[in-house]
Amino acid sequence: MNKTKAKMSTADKLRAKYKSVDRSFILFLMTSFQVISFTPVIFGESEIHFEVAAMLLFYIVFEWLYVALASALFKKVNFELEFIAFFLSGIGMCLSASVDRGSMLKQLITVIGGVIVYDILLWFIMDVNRVMALRTPLAIFSLVFLAGSFVYIKIFVGDINGAYNWIAFKGFSLQPSEFVKIAFIFVGAATLDKLLTAKNIYMYVLFAMGCIGVLFLMKDFGTALIFFFTFIVIAFMRSGDLRTIIFICAAALIGAVLIIYFRPHVAARFAAYRHIWEDVYGRGYQQTRVLIYAVSGGLFGLGVGNGALRHVYAATTDLVFGMICEEMGIFIAFVIVITFAFIAIYALISSRSAPSTFYSIAACSASAMLLFQICLNIFGITDILPLTGVTLPFISQGGSSMICSWALFAFIKSADVRAYPKLYKS
Repeated sequence: MNKTKAKMSTADKLRAKYKSVDRSFILFLMTSFQVISFTPVIFGESEIHFEVAAMLLFYIVFEWLYVALASALFKKVNFELEFIAFFLSGIGMCLSASVDRGSMLKQLITVIGGVIVYDILLWFIMDVNRVMALRTPLAIFSLVFLAGSFVYIKIFVGDINGAYNWIAFKGFSLQPSEFVKIAFIFVGAATLDKLLTAKNIYMYVLFAMGCIGVLFLMKDFGTALIFFFTFIVIAFMRSGDLRTIIFICAAALIGAVLIIYFRPHVAARFAAYRHIWEDVYGRGYQQTRVLIYAVSGGLFGLGVGNGALRHVYAATTDLVFGMICEEMGIFIAFVIVITFAFIAIYALISSRSAPSTFYSIAACSASAMLLFQICLNIFGITDILPLTGVTLPFISQGGSSMICSWALFAFIKSADVRAYPKLYKS
């Protein structure tokens, strides 16, 4: 009885400390923004696009129903991450629909699929025993799946833009590395959750190096960098040994130099870095257009559908942040950056009172993975870093990326004590 009272007392303190936002007010603001954003897409130059309006209405109703049902049936009290995901996904759908109205339906379906994956994964990892039982089979399956995908792509599909990271079949495409990201966090956090032993370290190092090695064979260097950075974060969180991390980074740097020396085609992919203005109609075409068109939007943008960057290849995928700057304005772009920063802060705060070390590691590593990917995307298209072709989470067009982004949010949400209402039920 005393333990129950103590637990309730702790819960009350935590709930008082992390007060939930007014859900209806936030939903109203988000709905208003989405309606305003989609208006120029729905009311085209010569006709009204009723199919876009219908899909927008469905999306808005889905958002409201999700929050209402989650509150009533599952007693959820906090929706900060869900609001962020819905907000960013809505921007992505708007920009995609403005370029190709047919793509909005695919994005809408993948958002719904992402929400389903988010809820299922969040439910599954709430039981640490289930997590521990699945970590080894999932690690083996992920390596086999990634390696098998590479072999299949190499033989039957061929490279797409110089990389072997897409499975394409009769209009359907899949990026295997996006799904392995989920397993990478899952296995890493689960393996290093318990007492740090040599066996645990060797298991995860082998798994991580195996994934990164296959990604290099696929020439998916951006994702390989994301995996390596996430591995460093997970290893440091569990060991706290800065010297070990420095040693790992030094070894990786030496390996990268050797790869570039013996495999010149790798270096050729980054030849335009810091030299984009020397070849504005060749290797530097995309980045120079991003820099030119992004600043032309000013503070509030030219309006959705009025930009020039939309006519450049990969405008709604790799270059979508530049498109946001041009058509929606620097202000909205800044809000998006702040939103992503909030995700990292949310993960750090939640991890301090997480029910288990697994959730702390999973939340921080998942947020680090997202944050590093965002930096690679934004800094890559602006030539601050080499262009690696990674997507902007939730916003870039693509089903694999959308589902993966929602799944990573499940890891971040799992560290929040408010996600466990039954644990403190009186």
